[in-house]
Amino acid sequence: MTESQFATVRTWLAAPLDHDVSEAIERLRRAPDVRQIAVMPDVHLASDICVGIAVATSNLIYPQAVGGDIGCGMLAVGLDIDSAPLQDPKVAGMVLAEIGRAVPARRRNRRMTIPLPDGLANDSLSHPSLESCRREDGVLEFATLGSGNHFIEIQSDENDRVWLMVHSGSRALGQAIRDYHLTRTQTAGSRFRALDAGSPEGREYLNDASYARRYADASRRAMATEIGRVLSRALQTQICWDTLITTDHNHVSFEHHGGHDVWVHRKGAMPAQQGESGVLPGSMGTLSFHVEGRGCEEALCSSAHGAGRALSRTAARAKVTERDLRRQMEGIWFDYRLADRLRDEAPSAYKDVRAVLRAQRELVKVRRTLRPILNYKCL
Repeated sequence: MTESQFATVRTWLAAPLDHDVSEAIERLRRAPDVRQIAVMPDVHLASDICVGIAVATSNLIYPQAVGGDIGCGMLAVGLDIDSAPLQDPKVAGMVLAEIGRAVPARRRNRRMTIPLPDGLANDSLSHPSLESCRREDGVLEFATLGSGNHFIEIQSDENDRVWLMVHSGSRALGQAIRDYHLTRTQTAGSRFRALDAGSPEGREYLNDASYARRYADASRRAMATEIGRVLSRALQTQICWDTLITTDHNHVSFEHHGGHDVWVHRKGAMPAQQGESGVLPGSMGTLSFHVEGRGCEEALCSSAHGAGRALSRTAARAKVTERDLRRQMEGIWFDYRLADRLRDEAPSAYKDVRAVLRAQRELVKVRRTLRPILNYKCL
């Protein structure tokens, strides 16, 4: 392969790239069949392939360019109240506790599970080991939040209307799909593994990844329904489903760009076709945004999926104290008992989401700005 055959790279950056991130992108640029790379302003280092990029190929599928949390994404939906009731500490505390009971990190008892929708319950995956994971972990973890940066947040917009936001993914099922299919890939470059999209192995990965994507979306909707019941009891409010926005940011999709049909891999990048609605969160203590795509072809019609990490989890735990976290979360309800263990999720561990938005003015326009009122995370 000659230099002229290497992929084109376009960047939308809020700050200069770290050396390690630049090196990772350069390795990917030289990988077989990689035609175009779009680097989002929330880009940060991850294993194999960075988070915050979109990658186009002609024929090869790179599971590493999707990651293990296939279908991870965002849901936002409005309620029919303003924020006044949630200013009461007793009410906020009750809502936090009830959300924790309704949406745990994982369900331990099959009698407490929420049934999979028919379209998921009746479909199957490509290998018995994946089917076993679907019937076990897939059932137990459906409509559960998980840990890390996944969250449930109650917010208010510029008109003080209350909104619900849910960030979650496909849990153990997505990781099992990624890991199984990586064993069937061929070496592609020094660090990458790939599948031919037209091969039996490629078609099976695409089928299983599509299932994980649908599973994650249905799981977010089911969580929103359960939280709606909590809020109905606590606040006498209802979810307004006609306001629903749902999107994901870890997937591979067959799309048409620049006159060519390509496989677009997004890992921590949100689709942003012309007029497409999206949800761009900040951190647990900062603003979030509802956005609309501008359909920028040079970015593979993609957008940042959030603020993006400024500090690794290890660096954040070393730098951020419990006192720092409490100060940064002032005015926002959360479980203070978890403050020490949430230091790696502190707002200062993330980039400035406004700088991210400024860097990608070509990619999306802001439709709504939301401030956090209450944030719930699992550990």
